[in-house]
Amino acid sequence: MKRIITSIAIIALLGLTAWKLVNNKEAVADKVYRPDPNLKVGVKTVKAQLQNLTEEAQFLGAFSPNRKIEIRPQAGGEVLQLPIEEGQTVHTGQLIAKLDDAQLRYQLEGAQVSLEGYQNDLKRYEVLVKGDAVPAINLERTQLSIRSTQAQIKQLKKQLDNTTITAPFAGIITSKTVEKGSVVSVGSPIATLVDISQLKLVVNIPENAINQFHTGQTISVNTEVYPAAEFKGRITMIGAEGDAAHNYPVEIIVPNSDQNPLKAGMYGTISNADKRKAQALAVPRQAIVGSAKKPQLYVVENGKAVLRSVEIGATTNEYFEITKGLKEGEQVVTSGQINLRNGVPVIAQ
Repeated sequence: MKRIITSIAIIALLGLTAWKLVNNKEAVADKVYRPDPNLKVGVKTVKAQLQNLTEEAQFLGAFSPNRKIEIRPQAGGEVLQLPIEEGQTVHTGQLIAKLDDAQLRYQLEGAQVSLEGYQNDLKRYEVLVKGDAVPAINLERTQLSIRSTQAQIKQLKKQLDNTTITAPFAGIITSKTVEKGSVVSVGSPIATLVDISQLKLVVNIPENAINQFHTGQTISVNTEVYPAAEFKGRITMIGAEGDAAHNYPVEIIVPNSDQNPLKAGMYGTISNADKRKAQALAVPRQAIVGSAKKPQLYVVENGKAVLRSVEIGATTNEYFEITKGLKEGEQVVTSGQINLRNGVPVIAQ
């Protein structure tokens, strides 16, 4: 008897639970928002129309110095003078460093004394040879000694010149690797000199656009650091060989500006607007939804938003050319797409 009562109680409890679950589900369903199928969504629209499009592409590159060298001496010795600092601007021929040249001067003085002695001997031998007092071989040996000593003097003077190190061009000292009193060897770096009076901008241009550039062409260059300024550059080199991605390097020389000074390492952008198309059916960029591989847009038909797949041709900063899927004069949605789905009634605002 107890088992029967227990079973009845369990069945009653399960029935009560099921009834509560059904009631809760109905209550939640009543609270769920159901859009009014007759409610119209406000959107902004424009007419698809024919336009003259200029297909523009932008290419990014980085500025590098027009000239950059490491200053390395052609002589060795102690650094006696080093009148430069990092960040200093120097002019062509300005002293960078002076090395100890005392030993070379002593050698030069000795060679000059020897030359003077040989020249005096030459005068005496010329007189004695005429009187057959000495063999002519002595005259020839003295002449050879004079020539050898003169060559030695030239070499010593060149070595002396190498102890004075000057700037080969005007620029900025970007690094200094020695200090006054250091002993340097031939070819060891002393400083780095950079010329940014002109800058070199190198951009990689894809194969389908490279023929629109030519050497000597003047081109506008824009920068992120000076967005309102436009720099004029000149193409000095177009690469004869592309990389694995079929991009070709294009080198542009850009004069620096005192008003908007550029630095090496900054980014520069060039635009190519030479590829012009005839009139084409175009819509604003905001009208396109979906992915780049599967572009779509909403067209207003009979007061409803109809999602339509299209194909895109040329692009500009403001417009997409539509090559398939749209007709001239059709109304396309440019704002409010986030609230739309296919077939929703709309009203143009």
